Amino acid sequence: MLPLFLHALFSGVVLGVNNGLARTPQMGWNNWNSLGCAVSESLLLDTSKILVDAGLKDVGYQYVVLDDCWQDGRGEDGYIRSDAGKFPHGMKRVAQQLHDMGLLYGMYSSAGDMTCARYEGSLDHEEKDAETWVSWDIDYLKYDNCFHRGRFGYPEISFNRYDKMAKALNATGRPILYSLCSWGEDYVHTWGMSIANSWRMSGDIYDHFNRPDDLCACDDAGSHCVAPGFHCSVMNIINKVAPYVDRGTFLHVAALKSPLLIGADLRTLSAQALTILNNPAVIAINQGPLGRSVARILRDLNVKKDRYGQGEVQIWTGPLFPHDQLVVFLNAADEDLEMTTTLNDVFVHEGPEGSATQTEETFDAHDLWANRMDIVTAEKILTREQSQQPPSHAKEWYNATVTPYKDGLLEADPRLLGQRIGSFGPDQPVLRADVPRHGIRMFRLRNLTGGGTRYALHKDEL
Repeated sequence: MLPLFLHALFSGVVLGVNNGLARTPQMGWNNWNSLGCAVSESLLLDTSKILVDAGLKDVGYQYVVLDDCWQDGRGEDGYIRSDAGKFPHGMKRVAQQLHDMGLLYGMYSSAGDMTCARYEGSLDHEEKDAETWVSWDIDYLKYDNCFHRGRFGYPEISFNRYDKMAKALNATGRPILYSLCSWGEDYVHTWGMSIANSWRMSGDIYDHFNRPDDLCACDDAGSHCVAPGFHCSVMNIINKVAPYVDRGTFLHVAALKSPLLIGADLRTLSAQALTILNNPAVIAINQGPLGRSVARILRDLNVKKDRYGQGEVQIWTGPLFPHDQLVVFLNAADEDLEMTTTLNDVFVHEGPEGSATQTEETFDAHDLWANRMDIVTAEKILTREQSQQPPSHAKEWYNATVTPYKDGLLEADPRLLGQRIGSFGPDQPVLRADVPRHGIRMFRLRNLTGGGTRYALHKDEL
């Protein structure tokens, strides 16, 4: 089910932009991966209603991001126009309706003379377009990389192209989340955090777990290469981000602190998919205020390969708010496997060869998938069988609108912790789990010895 998070697999979220936004990774929905250019006012409003009615807004999905194909050229005054056939009441009216639902409205453009679908781009029109979006009450800009007139090839020229839009947005005085989408070109991991709330570190993901594709020819995370923008598998992107997970102060889905933007058509969402998207114990990993990414501590290629010659297993780990630890077992082999790790390996970045103080502490291990919503309840929510009241299980579901994740974690809300499966410490130093083929197991290790936060929070979170 990883492709449900198609837009979540390529960004890092940072604190370098002082506009008060994206203090934790942004969450929401984007139409492109499932619907492409089939955009309209009714699509946005219908999707927004589902976000609210299915409880997705209340677990954090608040941005409704309209992607490409909304434009209708420019007027003689140089200001961009929306397509009146697709949006008959105008963009400001759409924004108002979303805001009335408690949601936020996202817009798309490209730092080129055309967008990727060959509509009007914003290159050399940055100030007027920023003014237009403010007049429409827009809250978010995804800024793409197509048709840039050759203004790339080394970091400074790409930086300048994207910085011009950053300055135009800032000059309006309206806080607008700036999502920089340069496909990882020109070493964006060295400069994106200085001008944008989130920055893109790879080409487009597509609906394959680890299948290679010549349209995603870039294997080296930091190199210049051909065609970074298309058909990159989940594993291709994970392996690209591994060398610089520390570059985003908030930086692959929940564990790598990427934005969680649903790419599915919510009008046809399955009950099983809903139970994945609305799992508060996993979302709390992403939305914890500590904001530190996991790091990879093991990559083993000596496993059964699939028909594409692909296969590996990985282990990732990192600190969690307030004083816990996350362990992720990722099985990209072509078979089910038992995976294990030791206390020394989990805390290797805190001190080599067992010298970390945490290796003397005891943790409760919690399975973060175990207590997610059951399929029957999710089906009732999606089919509205609950008459006017949600099922009892749904009424008890975590509501981040009422209790932010930071507060719930400080209170040790059991809905954010998953299911306890045992202890992990000096007397039981091995954590093991059965992990299905192309699957993930995630564990929160709760520090039973207490103590303060493991790392200092950003001043806005104190």
